[in-house]
Amino acid sequence: MALRKASKIAEQVASEHSFGSIAVKWLEHWQDGKSPRHVDSTRRRLSSNILPNLGALQITEIQAPDVVAMVRVIEARGARDIAKRAMETTGQIFRYAIAHGYALRNPARDFRPSDVLNAARRVNYARIDAKELPHLLKQIEVYPGTHVTRLAIKLIALTFVRTSELIGARWVEFDMETARWDIPEERMKMRTPHIVPLSRQSLEVLGMLRGLTGASEFLFPGDRDTKKTMSNNTILQGLERMGYKGKMTGHGFRGIASTILHEQGYAHEHIELQLAHAPRNAVSAAYNHALYLGARAKMMQDWG
Repeated sequence: MALRKASKIAEQVASEHSFGSIAVKWLEHWQDGKSPRHVDSTRRRLSSNILPNLGALQITEIQAPDVVAMVRVIEARGARDIAKRAMETTGQIFRYAIAHGYALRNPARDFRPSDVLNAARRVNYARIDAKELPHLLKQIEVYPGTHVTRLAIKLIALTFVRTSELIGARWVEFDMETARWDIPEERMKMRTPHIVPLSRQSLEVLGMLRGLTGASEFLFPGDRDTKKTMSNNTILQGLERMGYKGKMTGHGFRGIASTILHEQGYAHEHIELQLAHAPRNAVSAAYNHALYLGARAKMMQDWG
């Protein structure tokens, strides 16, 4: 009886020090102050990608090859970005474990993502030449599809944000009085907040959208499920419907804007910040989103 009880206690102690149990404690600690959307995406990445590979292992027994094996399993599905983020999250859990006395070292720091993952393939987004833009803008005005899709294409042309940033837009992110759109960090590729000064033309589009989708949380809700956003392919399909298949994408507006604004003499740093490209100075990364707002607002109005 005593032996069975001692064995049961030993099993409980072992399970309490598994990677999975420490990961749960880390998540509870880490999520404080984070947005529900960010927490949910991290929790899903943890449960779907990390714990199936490392969860049952004792945290003190996990070595770098175990983390490498997890990363490679995820990458083999064609999910390179998820593999990289899974490695980063694993490293955070080990840091927490070290801080609280559950582990002595972090095996995720023994290598870099580039040591394991194949190089990311550069995607060349199709886009028209700048001289063809006026004709495309005229085609958008007479787009034969739905009004919401037409306005989505028009707004991405005016703001040149990434397609994912546009279709995930929520009404609470917009301040019509100050004419600005604040995109939270969890929705940005570079994981830093981004400010989009809104031109008069953008505000006009938003005004029309408000009458169409204002009752939804999203500017561009899905046709079948309004609790979700429109498909990531909607804008691409709209452009194809106008005859631009293989010639233009939603992302292409970013390249066109960069080309034209540079040719017009606008400051390179203003354009790069408005494109929300990776900041060169890592120290100021968290603050760059608010730099040169006055100059960027004028640039965005001129673009409009």
